Amino acid sequence: MIQDSAAPIERVDVSVYVIPTDAPEADGTAEWDSTTVVLVEASAGGKTGLGWSYAASAAATLIRETLAKQVIGCDALDVPRAWEAMIRSIRNQGRPGVGSMAVSAVDVAL
Repeated sequence: MIQDSAAPIERVDVSVYVIPTDAPEADGTAEWDSTTVVLVEASAGGKTGLGWSYAASAAATLIRETLAKQVIGCDALDVPRAWEAMIRSIRNQGRPGVGSMAVSAVDVAL
């Protein structure tokens, strides 16, 4: 999705970090010993926005392979339009779950 823009989104970089907990944790429904964070850096007009989501690394793959293509070239200040493009692009992958977590990380970065 390329548009004319004074501040087009130039890059979308994605990183995944697995952060161990100090000790095993639980909430009564699940137990875990680490948290995975998907970090997104969106660059436009000499600025970089930072977004994240607590999500499986699959969210990073979805961002790299699908979502980044939708927002690169978009006006960095037209976040609703970028969000709509991302939602349309994950139609066949499914919007709930990992799809929404991936969109959220990019959305926060914008």
